[in-house]
Amino acid sequence: MERIVLIGLNHKTAPVEIREKFAAVCVDGTAPLEQIEKLPQVKEAFFISTCNRMEVLFTTSTLDQGIGQVVRHLAALYDETPGALKPYLYIYLDHEAVKHLFRVACSLDSMVVGEPQILGQIKGAYRDAVEAKTSGVILNRLLHRSFSVAKRVRTETQIGSSAVSISYAAVQLAKKIFNNLQGKKAMLVGAGEMAELAAEHLLGQGVSEIVVANRTLDRALALARRFKGNTVPLEELGQELSRVDIIISSTGSPEPVISAQQVRTQMRGRRNRPLFFIDIAVPRDIDPEVNRIDNVYLYNIDDLQSIVEINLSQRQKEATRAEHIIEAEALKFEGWLRTLEVVPTIVSLRRKAEEIRNTEILRTYGNLHSLPEEQMEAIDVLTRSIVNKLLHDPILFLKRTSARARKDFYLDITHRLFNLDEEQVEMVDDEAQQSVVSR
Repeated sequence: MERIVLIGLNHKTAPVEIREKFAAVCVDGTAPLEQIEKLPQVKEAFFISTCNRMEVLFTTSTLDQGIGQVVRHLAALYDETPGALKPYLYIYLDHEAVKHLFRVACSLDSMVVGEPQILGQIKGAYRDAVEAKTSGVILNRLLHRSFSVAKRVRTETQIGSSAVSISYAAVQLAKKIFNNLQGKKAMLVGAGEMAELAAEHLLGQGVSEIVVANRTLDRALALARRFKGNTVPLEELGQELSRVDIIISSTGSPEPVISAQQVRTQMRGRRNRPLFFIDIAVPRDIDPEVNRIDNVYLYNIDDLQSIVEINLSQRQKEATRAEHIIEAEALKFEGWLRTLEVVPTIVSLRRKAEEIRNTEILRTYGNLHSLPEEQMEAIDVLTRSIVNKLLHDPILFLKRTSARARKDFYLDITHRLFNLDEEQVEMVDDEAQQSVVSR
């Protein structure tokens, strides 16, 4: 019987200096997936590597040898000895491997619980496995099931609905102020990492233009090019307030760079259109008195942090509900996996019945001589229907026995009862097996 194995490391088990080695291998043309699939004890294989995780999912009929080969190969790929690599690895088998994959796809194992990027990364890695022809009956079914489980968790829980990063929380607040960010204009004051991330989220929500103001012109130009925006000198911040709707400020200035008087002056020209400030600088960039002006909304990093903490707590509650869904889905997959043991017998039974049907049809056609084509088709349909109905109950019985302790006894009886050829059972190909298990 094929065993499912998952070997990996992530941000919980390995420091960044180890994880970055895996990321480097993935971009240097080494093609770890195809190399792993060629290992003698590995039948099917799937490989994923991101900045925070590396995982190999594979099937093997020789558990210890398969695990040993994969670990040794990973160690060689990343220029480590197996002994040096093992402390960073986790290994899951069968049911636990399935559950882990589902947890990863649902973002329960991510650094930020509920983040959506990992599912897209898994789908991309699966496309690589399909193109390399390293996935088969088991992993195809398992990966597709992981996508369905992730969708179900997103639909039935609120695990991805709350902002859990400062930059994302800022954009969610902006959406509450403006209802819709389509066509809005945003300005970055300073060019720090959090402002950059916020800009990415803003553009993702439909903001039409990004303007960058920074003391270092080179950095401002680089950031503006990335977001296809423009730059303005810091000295012209006041005038720029008349035309933008959202300002995200993150400079290292010891004094405020935007005063309440500047904002009051520009609000007259704006005809009181709302103006939204996000001050994520410490010390603060924006005069707190700005918040007293009508139609002006100011949030600082403490405001955003409190939102993030509340939402993280909410996501953890939703994660508990997601875990229940994952456990149920893993058990369903385990039930399907057990049916694979009876598939060769079912395929053999169908083939024998089809051979008998074809032989008798040919004999009948020979005796009847020159039957009209429509009558020959009618006989073909009739005989297929009879065979399918006769086999329905025996096949259903075999599928139900897959979960029983005496499964081997029932399979043996079936072989004896229908005089099935053992060689024929062993020759079942993946296409025939896939046809049966997908019914």
